[in-house]
Parts: sequence; structure tokens; C-alpha cells
Amino acid sequence: MSGTQTTGFSQLPSIDHLLNSVAASEMLREFGRDEVKRAARQTLSNLRDAIKRGESVATGSAAICVDMRRVIEEDARRGIRRVFNLSGTILHTNLGRAVLPEDSVDAVLEVLRDNSSLEFDLASGTRGERDDYIEDLLCRLTGAEAATVVNNNAAALMLLLNTLALEREVPVSRGELVEIGGSFRIPDIIARSGCRLIEVGSTNRTHLRDYANAMGPRTAMVLKVHQSNYVIQGFTAAVDARELAQLCRESDVPLAVDLGSGALLNLEDYGLPHEPTPMEVLARGADLVTFSGDKMLGGPQAGVIVGRRDLIEQMNANPMKRVLRCDKMTITALTALLRMYTHPQQLAERLPLLRVMTRSQNDIRAQASPLVARLARKLAGFAMVSPVDCVSEIGSGALPDHGIPSAGIALRPLPSPRSHDASLERLARAFRELPIPVVGRIHKGDFVLDCRCLEGDGEFSAQLDELEIDP
Repeated sequence: MSGTQTTGFSQLPSIDHLLNSVAASEMLREFGRDEVKRAARQTLSNLRDAIKRGESVATGSAAICVDMRRVIEEDARRGIRRVFNLSGTILHTNLGRAVLPEDSVDAVLEVLRDNSSLEFDLASGTRGERDDYIEDLLCRLTGAEAATVVNNNAAALMLLLNTLALEREVPVSRGELVEIGGSFRIPDIIARSGCRLIEVGSTNRTHLRDYANAMGPRTAMVLKVHQSNYVIQGFTAAVDARELAQLCRESDVPLAVDLGSGALLNLEDYGLPHEPTPMEVLARGADLVTFSGDKMLGGPQAGVIVGRRDLIEQMNANPMKRVLRCDKMTITALTALLRMYTHPQQLAERLPLLRVMTRSQNDIRAQASPLVARLARKLAGFAMVSPVDCVSEIGSGALPDHGIPSAGIALRPLPSPRSHDASLERLARAFRELPIPVVGRIHKGDFVLDCRCLEGDGEFSAQLDELEIDP
């Protein structure tokens, strides 16, 4: 019966028949009756659709149960999964941005396995604040008077604006009205925070007098936004934070600077272009600085605010702080990460972001070389495989005009009746369908696998036997 083929509905078994079959017994133990019943319903629906199209289908319980298991397994793969990031973008927003260091992963696992002292003061035995220890670390590293943390940098900016400038005016240079990931724009965040945006200067040139002319009795604060995700070149002018801070002091309004990527290191020490740090901006006179946790900091998604204690205290008293606060996993991961920054001499080997950014091109070439030969054998008859030098991007708005020389593998489909674009997409899809999906990029007619972020290639190489693509 299991191999019977039919083109009629009448020979399809009932759901109860399937659930009571020997073939379903193992699935029932593994997944439970409700999940197997859902899979049976979906599988029978798929078979009916096939019959309507005039296709011949197997009606035996064993064959249908194989399809039911496939439905369950495919559904399980629909959640967030681990992937190999061979896209050439190190901080890829769609792929989770920064990879956490082992210190952070271990710390999170420890607090997940049991209760924790998240808001409990072990010394006094009374209620504590979840931000206390992380605030101490941030102040120690940045030199700020105080600090607080929320769930991302857009939230940090919204909390800051809603607390200090509600129903008042906030001057911002036109050249700094950036759009960040997911189509979120600075003007929209200012409006949703309950403030009025005052645009100053022009797109390419803003002067100190532009800010001075825009400031009045309804000015609550001045906001300066680091152009982290694009560059304006040519006939340009911008106001240094030091000059702007002096103007704000004279007008008795705070200066807030949104740094976005938030590096806590001098990247020039690692052969990368300079990126402003919170320490530098605070030293120039800024009252508050916001930055992300999962970009150049190399940690979990979070928004960090450092600066004047009186202003931070006002933000912590805002009811929005509770709405935007971080959970125990983020607090724990970020705390472990910041502890690593207190020993910067070891960061180059312990922080995954810094480690992959500083890998040499020769090292990456040597890693890619045996993979080229392996893929050439696997894809014979479908694609030409060759080593390639390429350029990695930092991503997530960090150092947008600076690429890092890298190396990888270029796969170019051989001529076929299909279009070249269709063949490229089949290649990309085949790699995404591996047990650990591989995400590359299509560039100038090739499917390119940039190996900069492939630190250990054992698992990657092992699963290449399961790569399936028809010639």
C-alpha cells in the first residue's frame, strides 16, 4: 500500500488513519500529537493540490509520513538560525551584526540556567538596579559621570529627546538628518519623541552661526549626529563638537551627540581609519553621547547613553526607560564585553569583530585555497570556481568609505539554456539550503563567497557534500 500511486482523492487516508499508523509512531513520540496532526493536515492539503494539477501521488501511510516529517523539519528551520556570513559585510544588519565574544556567551548561559541577581543587591539584601554595575564600567571606560542602557541606539536617542526636549525645539544640521537601518530616519525619531526639529545649515555646509541663529527660548538642546552611514565630499563644512559645546554652554542648553557605531578603541592602532569615540566627544564638551552596542563595540544589540549625571538621572526617571530597558541577557552580555575592554591588550584575539577586521588578506587567501578545489569538484558541470581577491565592508553604517582587502571564492555559472541571472540565484539558493546556511553575494556575474568572516572552516567544508544543484 505504501507505494500506491493515485490521481484521485478517495484513496488518500484520513488524518486519524495516519496518526494511528506505525509510520507515525516515532514522530508522535518526538514531536507530540498536536504537531504531527498539524503536519498531517498540511501534507494532505499539499497532496490534494497535486492531484488537482493532474499529478500522480503516493497514498501509502509510510510515504505520507515521510512528507509529514519534512513539513515539521522545514517549519523548525523557519526561525532564527545560525548562518555562515560570507557576504563580505562584517557587521551585517540582516545577519545579526556583531558576533558575541565567548566571554559574553558564557556569561549569558550562566544566568539563563538559574536565577540571577539582576535587580538584587547581594551586599544589602535589598532591591537593586539592573544598570548599576554596567554603569560603573561605562563610566570607567569613557570618563563619563553617569551612564544608562536601553535596547538599541534609536531607543537611546528617543529616550534622550523625549526626556530633555518634549514639546520643545531641537536644532540639527541638514547634513546630519540621516536615515538608519530599516528606513528609520532621524527626523521621524525626533517627531515621535514629541519634539520639533529645527533644520540648520545646508546639506553640505553648516556653520556655527547657523546654530546660533536657530537657537531661541524654545530650544531644549542641540543634537549632532555622526554621519556614520554615508560621506559627503567636496565643498563641505561642519561644526566641530568643541565649538558647538561652547555655544550650547553660553545658551544654557545641553549638546547631545549621536555617534551611532560607538567604537571604544582607537581603530588607527589596528590599521583602520579613525572613528570618533565617546571619550573624545565628551572631552570636546558634549553633555551626552549615544552609541550602539552591536556595531563597532562588538557586543549585543543595545543603546548606550553616557554623559552628565543630572541628565542621565532625568532619563532614568522617565517612564519610557522601563519600556525601552534591556533584559537580563543583554545586560549580562554587555557587562562581560565591557570587562574585556578593561584589558585592551587582549582584545585583538578575544573580540570576534576586531579579530576578523584585522585578518590579513594572505591569511584569508590561504584559507580559501583548498575550498576552491573542493567546490570545483562539487560544482563540475554547473559552475567555474576560482579564487578571487575582493573587498570586505565593515557594514551597519561604520566606516562607509573604507573597504578592507579580503579574499574568497568566485562561482560563475557555465552557459546553459537558463539565463545567467537565474543560474546565479540557483547557486545562492543552494548554499542557503545547506544545514548551516551560507550567505554570499552576487557581484559582477559571480556568486562570491568572501572568507573574511570564516574563521574556522571545518563545519563549512564538512557540509559541502550536501550541496545539491542540478547541472
